[in-house]
Amino acid sequence: MAKGWTPLAFQQFVMKIHSRCDLACRYCYVYEMADQSWRDQPRRMSEAIADRAIERIAEHASRHDLPEIDVILHGGEPLLAGPELIARVVRGVRGAVDTGTRVNVTIQTNGVRLDEAYLRLFESLEIRVGVSLDGDAEGQDRHRRFANGRGSHAQVSESLRRLTAGPYHHLFSGILCTIDVRNDPVRTYEALLEFDPPAIDFLLPHGNWGAPPPFREPGSPAAPYADWLIRVFDLWYDSPVLQTEIRLFREIMRLLMGSHSRAEIVGLSPVRMVVIETDGSVEQSDILKSAYDGAPETRLHVLRDPLDRALLHPSIVARQIGAAALSETCHRCEIMSTCGGGMYAHRYSPDTGFAEPSVYCPDLYRLISHIGDRCARDVARLRGAG
Repeated sequence: MAKGWTPLAFQQFVMKIHSRCDLACRYCYVYEMADQSWRDQPRRMSEAIADRAIERIAEHASRHDLPEIDVILHGGEPLLAGPELIARVVRGVRGAVDTGTRVNVTIQTNGVRLDEAYLRLFESLEIRVGVSLDGDAEGQDRHRRFANGRGSHAQVSESLRRLTAGPYHHLFSGILCTIDVRNDPVRTYEALLEFDPPAIDFLLPHGNWGAPPPFREPGSPAAPYADWLIRVFDLWYDSPVLQTEIRLFREIMRLLMGSHSRAEIVGLSPVRMVVIETDGSVEQSDILKSAYDGAPETRLHVLRDPLDRALLHPSIVARQIGAAALSETCHRCEIMSTCGGGMYAHRYSPDTGFAEPSVYCPDLYRLISHIGDRCARDVARLRGAG
């Protein structure tokens, strides 16, 4: 256990209400990478498990007197769980927590089944909606396909227009876009902006030192993902109006200005998220499924274990103690406090575990340095003008 460390309560609860998906995305870390535990999961979370998970979340929030919690309905594809279970979970959590605890609910969907009936339900339950989209038709259909090989862009675009062009736009939380460096970054960004997203999350494809992500050669100084992101950053940063929030860029800028990070993609702020699987297993971040079989496991279960026990799991401790968990390479780096070693799963090596810097180290260094240089020049210009 880390000396002098005190665990911080979970604030974000990911509920995997359905374990299967109606797309067969080629890069999916849940189905296509090292951990294949989805095969043993029940397809749908049972009402009994859902009710017990609700009790555990409320118990944790009450024990730590949390003023606000986030519940994320996830999968697989959570819309496959059906409206009844979704409503049961949302009403259950809000009814179970103490009066002083606000419950924010988001559902992350591939958009395929996002019809008018679901949107009416989400409005009635105050559920915000995040949709996965990788850009234009070419970018989306490169990976996000149905099992028969048919692309999903047309169907997801129709769902997004239904969400954004009518009375439901206030439910829209943003777009999640996984980067493929073969897709033109400017065209990708402009395609996403067509749906007027309040935020965009650009995600690096998950990988590590044993199973490197596409076009990321371990140890190479090349930075193809930084080059891709920098083109988007410059377009976003130079815009005379704020077109959308881009979380990765905003978090880096916050860190460079001395604030704390609010997401695990960069920075050293403690991770305060836990996952409840469809069978009731308590797990760490799903992204760890990209590392090795069993990587997310805690061996805890909502039927017998309070969520507080997960706070003492070694990997969760490692993701709360900040710089103490980072490699010597990271400690020698001048941007360590901004980079934070990158995402925990991306540090994994079959030889040394999670004791490496991110497999994206050159990309993170180049991107952070570029953003830092641009911000520093503007700050200096403002000071000169003052």
